[in-house]
Order: sequence, then C-alpha cells, then structure tokens
Amino acid sequence: MAGLKFLEDRWDEKVAATLDAPELLRYRSNLLGSDLRLTNFGGGNTSSKLEMTDPLDGTQKTVLWVKGSGGDLGSIKRAGFATLYLDRLLSMEKVYPGVAREDEMVAMYTLCTFGNNPVAASIDTPLHGFLPFAHVDHLHPDWGIALAASANGKQKMEEFNKEFGHTIVWLPWQRPGFELAMMLKRAVEANPKCDGIVLGGHGLFTWGDTQRESYLNTITIVDQIGQFIEKHHLNRGKEHFGGALHATRSDRREVALEMFAHLRGAVSRKQRWIGSYVDAPDVMEFVNSAQAKELAHLGTSCPDHFIRTKIRPMYIEWDAKGDAATLPKLIDAALETYRKEYGEYYTKHALKDSPAQRDASPTVVLVPGVGMFTFGKNKTESRLTGEFYTNAIHVMQGAGSMSSAVPCTDVPQAGPAAGPEEFTVFENYVALPPSEAFRIEYWALEEAKIRRQPAEKELSRRIVMIVGGGSGIGREVALLAAERGAHVVIADRDTAGAENVAEECKKIAGKEAVLWVPIDIRDRVAIKSALAAAVERFGGVDMVVNTAAIFPSSPDGIISDSMWGTTLEINVTANWLLSDEASKVLQAQGLDTSIVLTSSANAVVAKKGSEAYDVSKAALSHLVRELAVTLAPIRVNGISPATVVKGSTMFPRDRVKASLTKYAIAFAEDETDDSLRNKLAAFYAKRTLTHVPIDPKDCAEAILFLAGPKTPVTTGHLIPVDGGLVEAYLR
Repeated sequence: MAGLKFLEDRWDEKVAATLDAPELLRYRSNLLGSDLRLTNFGGGNTSSKLEMTDPLDGTQKTVLWVKGSGGDLGSIKRAGFATLYLDRLLSMEKVYPGVAREDEMVAMYTLCTFGNNPVAASIDTPLHGFLPFAHVDHLHPDWGIALAASANGKQKMEEFNKEFGHTIVWLPWQRPGFELAMMLKRAVEANPKCDGIVLGGHGLFTWGDTQRESYLNTITIVDQIGQFIEKHHLNRGKEHFGGALHATRSDRREVALEMFAHLRGAVSRKQRWIGSYVDAPDVMEFVNSAQAKELAHLGTSCPDHFIRTKIRPMYIEWDAKGDAATLPKLIDAALETYRKEYGEYYTKHALKDSPAQRDASPTVVLVPGVGMFTFGKNKTESRLTGEFYTNAIHVMQGAGSMSSAVPCTDVPQAGPAAGPEEFTVFENYVALPPSEAFRIEYWALEEAKIRRQPAEKELSRRIVMIVGGGSGIGREVALLAAERGAHVVIADRDTAGAENVAEECKKIAGKEAVLWVPIDIRDRVAIKSALAAAVERFGGVDMVVNTAAIFPSSPDGIISDSMWGTTLEINVTANWLLSDEASKVLQAQGLDTSIVLTSSANAVVAKKGSEAYDVSKAALSHLVRELAVTLAPIRVNGISPATVVKGSTMFPRDRVKASLTKYAIAFAEDETDDSLRNKLAAFYAKRTLTHVPIDPKDCAEAILFLAGPKTPVTTGHLIPVDGGLVEAYLR
C-alpha cells in the first residue's frame, strides 16, 4: 500500500468477502496480531459492535464482541471473544461508584453477557464499549508506546498530527479499568473529530466504520509514527542510548553457556524458572550502551510489558572485556541487591489487603557484552518475557530519538492517577511510577487471575534429560515426564528414534518444551555438547536419566575380548563419564538435582552366557552408591529391572528367536516381532512372584519417583522393578 514504509497491508479482500461479521473481527484481529511490531503476545484488544438477534425475544440488539480475558490476537478464534449487550454495558455508568471502587465493576460484566458465552470479559471491555465507534483497535505497538512514554510525548503527538493530518488526542496515565473508559468517553465527546487516542505510558486506540477501515487506520497510523520517530533519530544524529560503552564479545555464546546454569539456579531459590538467552542485535545495542544501567533501573512503561518483566530487570555491572569466571560472584552480589530493593518496593507500596510478596527474583537479566537472559514458569513464558523486554528496549529507543535539546519539565503522563513528582525521566523516556507498577503487579484482579490458573504439575519447571530416550524404557520416561509437566531433553545415538519420541512428547508438553540431541556416552565431547544444548535451550538441567545399555551377543554365543571391553565401556565407564559431566551443570545450579542410572536384576543373579552384561551391571549398581557419595548433595539412584523385552533395542528378532528356542517355547517363523516378544516376556514373567511381564512404563514410574521431588532425601538407592524375582533377592 502507498504510504506504508515499515508495515504491510495483509488484508486479502477475497478472503474477507467470504466471512460473516464475527469472522471478519477474528480475521482483522489475527492480521494485527501476526506482526509483533503492532502488538505483543496476549497484548492489545479488538472489538466490533454488531447487530444480532436476541435469542430471548427475537429482536435486533447491538452486541459488543471484544477479545476475551487472556486471549491473543494473533491466534484468537471466533470462540475467544466475549459478547455483551452493549446497552447493558453502557448502563453501568449509572451505578459507577468512582475510581476508588472501580474494580467492583468487573463482577458486573457477566450480567451483560449475550447468549451462553462462557468467555470472560477482560478488564479492557468498557474501554471499547464506551467509544462510539463500530470497530476499535487498542494495541501496544513499540512506536506508539515510545510516543506515549516520552516526556515530550504530547508535544510530539501534536507535531505528528500536523505533519500527517491526524487529530489524535492525548490522555494522561490511568490504569486500565472503568475509570479509563470514562476518560476515553469524555475525550471523544470533547474532540468529536478525533481519529485516535494515545494513552500516556500505555498504548494507542484507533477505529473505523468498517472492519477494513479500522485495520487500515491502525496500520497506517502506527507506520506513520514509526516514520516520525525515524526522522527524529536521523535529524538528531546521535547513537541510540548514548552510544556503546561495551563491545559485544565474539565468544558471547560460550560465556552465556558457562554462566547460564549458575544464573538459573541463583534466580530459582524460591521456585524454579526455565530460561531463554537472547543476543539479537537490538538487545546487544542496548545492553552494551552507556545508558543501559540507568534505563534498566527505571523499568518499563506499558502495563503489558511490566506484568512479565517485573519492576525492572537486573543489570550486571561487568566489564565485558573481563574474565567470565568472575560472573558468578557478580550475579550473586547483584541478586542480593535486587532482592533487597524488591522487598523495599513491596513494603513501601503494599496495603493491608495486598497479596503476599511474590518471588523477589528478576525475570530479566542483562549482561554487557553477552546479552539478555529471561525466565518464566515454562519455555514459552521465558521466551515471551524476552520478547516483551525487547519491546521495552524499542520503546526506550524511540523515546530517546524524540528527545529535545531543552528537557521537558511538564510530564504529560501525569494526571489524576499519579502526579508529576512520581514520574522519573531519563533521556526523554518516562517510566511507570513504582506506585502504579505495584498497583498492577499486585492488583487484586491480577491475583485472582493467577489463582484461577490450573495447579502446576509434579514436574513443572523441571528439566529432564533422558539418555537412551529414543526407545524402550527411555521413551516411556520421556513421555511420562512430559505428561507430568517437565521440559524434556531426549538424547540418543539413534537420532531418528530420538526425533520420533520428541514429536510424541511435543504433542503432550508443547513444541517449546521438548528438545532432542545426539549423544554417544562413551565420548566426553559428545556428552558436553548434549548438556550444552539443554542449557542453551532451557537454562540448565534438573534430572539426568540414563537407560542406554548394551547386551553383548554373537551367533555362536562366544563373547570376544573386544565385545567384553565394549560392554563394560558402555554399561559402566560411560555412566561414569555421563555422571561426571552432568554433575558440573547440576552443581552449578545449587538446586535439588538428581541422576538415575539403569542397572539390572542380573547384577545379583549369576547366570551362564551373560557374564559380560551381568558383571557390568553389578559394577554399575555399586557405581550408583559411589557416585551418591562423591557427587553429594546431587542425589544419585538407580533401578534394577528384570528382563524388559517390550520396546527394548536389546531384543532384536534374532535374539528373541534364540531365547525362545533355548527355552523350548514354540513359535512360527512368520509371527510378528511383537508376538515373539510377548511370548518371551510371558515366559520370564512366570519366574516372578507377580507373574506380570515387566513393562517399560513400570521402569519409568520408578525412575521418575527417584528422580523427582517425592524422594528428596533418598540417594545411593536402587529400586528393584522385577515382579518379585526371588533369585535377585540380596543375601
């Protein structure tokens, strides 16, 4: 489209022509949400006022369709919109008790529901309802918030209006809610020809008479604000954020990997967090800049940003040319200061009915020369936290670009909610006052939303690495861990098997919570690489499980010296190498972490023909006890299953047939692999007290019991999973 420089008109009239009114709202919303320059995940709202037939009396009623609470514009479906009788919503003005009690109005939104719609109306619902326009967009574009968060924002908005022919009006800061709806209503009544509203420190409202017009007005105004800011930056002729104070390290990713596990453990003292690392150019420009420390301490402005990024990020004062080995101590010192300041922030602003103080750890950590680390309760949340703070960086950059030679003293964000003395300005950027930030972070409505969330699962916030996860017991451990909320790393020499299991786990836990990596546990370099991949993706590892092993066999039944050595190398030495390397990551975090190795009932049952395997498992069982002592407080345990035939790569068809022949069990040559395995498993089961074949799922249950939070004081222990194999009783 002519006139657009940064954005693109994605509207397809052929698609739009096939849609009814609610679907057009969905379509418009998805288009707006598909571009993070327009709004961030879960941010912003769209609405339409549509004529619909009342199911009670058959008359036509105007119904407000508006994005439901917690929805995301980019992915919202028709069913994600709340629907309200517009006349009922507007009548609420008559009973509005004033700003001090505005939260009481939220409970009344359900009384306005049209139809049997279960979607909860968001706090922004009246903001859309009281604007007298058919279609309304409320977004948080970086350029729009930059204007809204500038000390000279109102002045620049007036310049923008003159340059681009708009009639946008300015409102001072006000927390989202019914009072802001009243302010919007009065603003339009006072300026009936306005074509947009800037909410000080918050965002942008635009609208149109049709879905298409609303969409076009929105992308046009946002793009033009971007052009306006760019022109100011070029005319200013200065580097963003005061220029670079540090240089980006060429080895930044290596440094990030070295410090990430320690950092994750340090911020996870109260509750575990999953991490993400970002070294994008715009992030590096900010963290390396001369103004990064001061700007970071001010915090963000937009409420949507603040909810995830907290009052402010933690900035590590470090010479980017220095020794990376000094970073852990700097992190610990910075964290002590951060938590102290957070406690003071809570104490200063908390009221008698405020929720209890939450985790005082930061969710964003900035390291000069290295980049940004972000944290959330899962991988998706940690990634989004990074995206939101990147948005905040863009906002600060845009505000700085519009700074004037003469600093603005009349902060236009000031208003009834917060006086000018509460706002802090640095390089033209105006941050949200701590008092207002607290009112959002510890908002009773936000607390209620948190309490409505489903309870976290047993392994939520934990990262499980399963070696041998591409088949058999390892596969079942991966699937069960995913079901219990864990982030799963599947490591295997069989990369095809690992990838297949990863796809299965993604269907359970979500695609961002699963990673597969190649590994050869005989090779320290390969082990380090697999662990590094887990740390890079999630920030650390909490549980390491190994189910990989080898059972030596040959056509003539004779085990060569080479095969004997290979068996001990894989079944014993490789477990030592894996545990030794894993312990470095586990220890760095300083959390309750664990290792579980897979031994066998054969470790205590002497048999003919399996000497190499039996001896290797006997050694492994004792290695479990040795590692428990050596690696404490890391917990090291193991399981000792009887023969597991189902799903095991140690039971190829030829070995199964040989075993069936050995035990004189009849079978047909054309029987399937599963049929042959079931016969062998049933035979082994008869030798136990329970007469039940050992299933890989049984082993997975025991492994996760030992690895997880239910056994915090159990270490150096091996659990038999053998159906009651009397021959394996210790004596």
